[in-house]
Amino acid sequence: MTKLLTPQELEGQLRAIGEARYHNLHPFHRMLHGGKCTKGQIQAWAINRYYYQAMIPIKDASLIARCEDQAIRRIWRQRLEDHDGDGTSEMGSGIDRWLALTDGLGLDRADVVSIRLLLPGTRFAVEAYVQFVRDRTLLEAIASSLTELFSPQIITERVRGMLAHYDYVKPATLAYFDKRPPQAARDAEFALSYVKSHARSAEQQQAVLAALHFKCDVLWSMLDALEHAYVTPGRIPPGAFVPDDARG
Repeated sequence: MTKLLTPQELEGQLRAIGEARYHNLHPFHRMLHGGKCTKGQIQAWAINRYYYQAMIPIKDASLIARCEDQAIRRIWRQRLEDHDGDGTSEMGSGIDRWLALTDGLGLDRADVVSIRLLLPGTRFAVEAYVQFVRDRTLLEAIASSLTELFSPQIITERVRGMLAHYDYVKPATLAYFDKRPPQAARDAEFALSYVKSHARSAEQQQAVLAALHFKCDVLWSMLDALEHAYVTPGRIPPGAFVPDDARG
């Protein structure tokens, strides 16, 4: 039988998952951050990632809807405001700022929000994540958000690399990432504290670890789909976004 971990041991194993499996290690991200992507490949990343960004508040709303603890609902509601906005901020919502990124990359906003040009792999991965949060235990749903423990690192790499290597990418284009590190740190701190205190059996602890594995797999598979379609010539599936530099 798997032994019961101390909270500190559980945290150590969660962090080890991120060190081994977080998608900053994916070859496509290495290309993106290292200046090796074409503009069309960056556009493809941005238009596909939009679907993930747009579904985050739907995922979070489904968690809130079945959470009986008022205090947790109140805390988790902040995530909805981060991504959907509250209708008053001049900076707009997280989704607004992602659309500013796609605008800055020369993508048609109507094409982006229609999600009609998604890769099938993107759609399947994102919807699997939404379903996971909706259907699994509250503990597993919260644990699946713990990729935010590692997101400040990838955001730093992304902003620095993209500004250094792509002259058409400006600081305003990447405004989405300005607010994310402190938001992610705040959210990760709460989620980590929650799982450490509520995973009280070895079975629950293994479910927490598996939830983070799953979320890392979701993010990795999204990049697998991008790499397959836009790095290997001739692999863009029917109906998906076709960059200008990939048109025959």
